[in-house]
Amino acid sequence: MYPNLKLQLWMSGIRQNRLAKMLDLDETTLSRIVNGFREPNEEIRGRIASLLQSDEGWLFRVADDKPESPLPSPLPVEGERK
Repeated sequence: MYPNLKLQLWMSGIRQNRLAKMLDLDETTLSRIVNGFREPNEEIRGRIASLLQSDEGWLFRVADDKPESPLPSPLPVEGERK
């Protein structure tokens, strides 16, 4: 799944069906791309990034990427056993 792509679609106000028409893609194909069930080729990735005016690498960062700096572990609550 590409959460940044979903976020950018929402922020841009462009609906998926409209973007599919702009890209000359079937709506189902675009839905599969957005939800991570289909890998877009380099040309489609570039066109999507251009239409959404966003960085291609950021848009297509997958959901299971690990953060660059993990959050620290929470402090134990007093009286709580480990």
